[in-house]
Amino acid sequence: MPHYKYYDYNQTVMIAIELEKQIIPGTLEYAIHRLVEERVKIEPFEKKLKNDETGRPAYDPKVMLKIILLAYSKGIISSRKIE
Repeated sequence: MPHYKYYDYNQTVMIAIELEKQIIPGTLEYAIHRLVEERVKIEPFEKKLKNDETGRPAYDPKVMLKIILLAYSKGIISSRKIE
């Protein structure tokens, strides 16, 4: 199984806000978040990763997909601008 960088939407240590509570129901951001979390299968992405035992942890494909979908929905298609 691929090794991903840890993320937690309920994190309160480094940031004084809970990210999960910042996504307002009924918005495009909320729809993208729910769609990717509940409907998208990431197994095809996991097959390509080979960092089970060695290598740096990868970013979770779900997080990356959310970023890309949100950027594309706002008309941002340049990877440099998305960064």
